[in-house]
Amino acid sequence: MDSSFKPKPLLNKSELRQIKRSKTRVEGKKVITDDVKKLKSLKVTPEVSFQESIDYYKEPIWIEYYIPKESRFAFETKYLFILLVDPKMTNDLCDAERKRAAANREIVDVFAYMESHPESIRLIEDSYHSTISMHETVHHIFKAYKETGATEDLKTACYLTEALLKYEPTIAGLTYFRDYVIYNLNFFIRTLNRLKIEFALEDATVSLLIKRRNELWELENREEDEDFDLLAALFFEQAFPNRGAGELSSDDMLLFE
Repeated sequence: MDSSFKPKPLLNKSELRQIKRSKTRVEGKKVITDDVKKLKSLKVTPEVSFQESIDYYKEPIWIEYYIPKESRFAFETKYLFILLVDPKMTNDLCDAERKRAAANREIVDVFAYMESHPESIRLIEDSYHSTISMHETVHHIFKAYKETGATEDLKTACYLTEALLKYEPTIAGLTYFRDYVIYNLNFFIRTLNRLKIEFALEDATVSLLIKRRNELWELENREEDEDFDLLAALFFEQAFPNRGAGELSSDDMLLFE
């Protein structure tokens, strides 16, 4: 990659100034975080059944608002439910293993694939030389869960899968396992939900899940969910309060003094 390349900040300077004035601005939409009636009207959780909730990642959102009549701040925790969006299946060779795994209700097990497909070992080892131990650990945890029902290490497998997001794409991934990490992550989230095991993902991962959910809403022209949009905006405000700050000059930083 060109060393001069700099990723575009999530917010530009103008948007950062708007954050200073209005507290939160996401995709040009102002979110009124001091609207007590609106914040109090948000449901703690959406009205979904337990079975439906399995297909969502649940992110706690800490809400603070001021009650003038009582001259005090109130604090509440409400939950942002993010629909899990699975990668689309195609007939391409790189989707074959994911299609097989989905049909058998399994993860895409990179370590097991390497054991059963010796012709792929060289490419997989070259691609995952720094993460092969992580793949092996996920393999053993899932194997134990499948064979004995052992659940105590499932959170570890989920967190290792989350960490593997940082190492894709790889040549082996593009060749044999396209989008396997997202597929596996969704698999473990659903499994932990079904087993009612508490867990929490990193802010960057939650941001990715929100992005995938929003892309689906846009693609299918689904009806906007105002409560989701507000809670998502509050999540970004709390998780990334200084988004794009690296692009500011010293004069710009005066806005935050």
